[in-house]
Amino acid sequence: MIEVAAAVIQRPDGRFLLAQRPTGKVYAGYWEFPGGKIEPGEPADRALARELHEEIGIDVRASYPWITREYVYPHGHVRLNFFRVLEWSGDPHPREEQAIAWQAISGPMVSPMLPANAPVLASLALPHEYAVTDAARLGTAEMLARLKRRLESGLRLIQIREPNLPPHDRELFTVEAIGLSHRYGCRVLVKTPHANADGVHYTAADLMRLERRPNTGLAAASCHSRAELERAMQLGLDFAVVGPVLEKGDTAALGWQRFAEIVRGASIPIYAIGGLKPADMQGAWRAGAHGLAMIRGSWS
Repeated sequence: MIEVAAAVIQRPDGRFLLAQRPTGKVYAGYWEFPGGKIEPGEPADRALARELHEEIGIDVRASYPWITREYVYPHGHVRLNFFRVLEWSGDPHPREEQAIAWQAISGPMVSPMLPANAPVLASLALPHEYAVTDAARLGTAEMLARLKRRLESGLRLIQIREPNLPPHDRELFTVEAIGLSHRYGCRVLVKTPHANADGVHYTAADLMRLERRPNTGLAAASCHSRAELERAMQLGLDFAVVGPVLEKGDTAALGWQRFAEIVRGASIPIYAIGGLKPADMQGAWRAGAHGLAMIRGSWS
C-alpha cells in the first residue's frame, strides 16, 4: 500500500487548487490534488505540510482530515488521505516544474484528471451544512417561511424528516418544500422515495437491510456506530450522518472524541449531528467531519 497525503486547498470563494504531474512521473500530464507520499512513521498531516512546502511553496496553518480513498493503479495500490487546507501562508507557485490551476466545482475542469479524483470531486461538491426540517415543532407555515429565508442566504442541501406530522400534512409539506427548494437550486433528500426529491436518506435500521444503493439520486444514511458506517461505505453511499455528538436522546451522546474514532479513515463525507450549532463547524472539521447536519441549529 502506497500511503499518500493529498490536499484540497480551498479559498474562501470555494475555488480549489489542482496540480499537473510533471514530465518523468507516472501519469505525467494528468491533474491531481497536490500532495505526496507519507514516509514510514510520519504523521499524515506533517507529510502533507512538508509536501506542500516542497511542491508549491506554501506553509500550512490549518488542515482538517476529510476522506480517505483507495485506488489501484497499474503501478500500485494507493491510499489517498485527503485533508482540507483552508489557511496557509505564501502564494502557491510551482516548485517542481508542474502547472497549477484554481478550479471551481461548478465550472469547466482541467483535463485529463487522475481516475481516482472523480468521487473526490463529487464529495467536494457537497455543502458544509445539511439542514433537517422541523415542521412538526415549528408548524408547516413557519417552517416554510424559515426555509425560504435560509434558501435566500445560500442553503443548498436539506432533508425532509417529519415523522410526527400526520401523513396527509406531511405529503403536502413535502411537495411545497421540494418545490420551494428547487427554485433556489437546493437539493432535497427524503426518508422514502418521492418523485420530485433528489435522493433518499436511510435510517440506520434501513441501511443495515439495504442490499444495494439506488441507481439514481443521492443516497445517504444515519449511522451511530463504525459497523453502520462501514455498511454505508460498502454500499457506496454519497455521505453519512453520524451522531448524536452532543445532544442525548434515545442514544447516548458520542462526544467529539468518540465521533472522531468512528469516522477516522472514512471513504465518504460525514456530517456530524446532535445538539450542534453553526459555531461547532470548526470543531466538527477537526474531528474529521465534512460539515454539520442540524435541526434546530439550522432554523434558529
